[in-house]
Amino acid sequence: MDVKEDIVKTHKRIESYIQNTPVITSQTLNRMTGAELFFKCENFQKMGAFKMRGAMHAVLQLSSEQQQKGVVTHSSGNFAQALALAAQNLGIKAYIVMPKDAPEVKKNAVRGYGGIITECEPTLNAREATAQQIQKEKGATFVHPFNDFNVILGNASAGKELLEKHPDLDIIIAPIGGGGLISGTTLSALAFGNNCKVIGAEPFNVDDAFRSLESGNIEQNSTIDTIADGLKTSLGDITFNIINNHVEKIIRVTEEEIIEAMRLIWERMKIIIEPSSAVALAAVLKFKSEFTNKKVGIILSGGNVDLSNLPF
Repeated sequence: MDVKEDIVKTHKRIESYIQNTPVITSQTLNRMTGAELFFKCENFQKMGAFKMRGAMHAVLQLSSEQQQKGVVTHSSGNFAQALALAAQNLGIKAYIVMPKDAPEVKKNAVRGYGGIITECEPTLNAREATAQQIQKEKGATFVHPFNDFNVILGNASAGKELLEKHPDLDIIIAPIGGGGLISGTTLSALAFGNNCKVIGAEPFNVDDAFRSLESGNIEQNSTIDTIADGLKTSLGDITFNIINNHVEKIIRVTEEEIIEAMRLIWERMKIIIEPSSAVALAAVLKFKSEFTNKKVGIILSGGNVDLSNLPF
């Protein structure tokens, strides 16, 4: 399998449905970190997050018969919106299973993109069972939010765009939830980078990926108490395999460090990002000496924030 060719073909397929998002720099943040930082702004992506890339690719890869029956996923947030919009683009149905306690702002966004919501209890078992029920009744195809190679290839297009603009990056940092973004970023770094390392960033409170790398097995989280609501998910077998083999390391940060990094980006760069996006900058600020004089790409994963509930 030629991953480079796969990513190039994937990018061509989805190009007309996504934004080639800008890469922004900040002299102030460069001074503060001692590094040259290049922020890939997926907060400006359609539906406000990188997940549009993977969702669009997964839907485009379905047969016309599968497309007629629609798609189903379970998600409390960004992937729900991404799959609904991707399906709407192709005029197909998207059945979205969302936990009852998902923020109303996210449910409204899914409905706005034409998604058909079924609510369930806020447990993974309930989400999976409800999605299976819909699959059975409607014949819809299940699309996993991250543990799906077509989704990962779609996500890889963000890293490809970043490295096309800045082919000499030493490091790219991405946040880790289920691992769909960092897996795609890693494949792009291998295919388009020049000795470019990939580092993950994760909250201490949900550090399952860090522990998974330590133990060599997929670990779970006993709590999901973090402001970075996009990073509460555990890894899948596909994402774990890519991370375990190719990601240099994972840096963990505290809730206070995440809020501080988020505030800095809002204040200094004048752009809106969600807490999950701030985790990557928090990692650089925490270990400045590791990044001194390096060219560092930072993927700002999304900007879907509940403005009535800001942490600062």
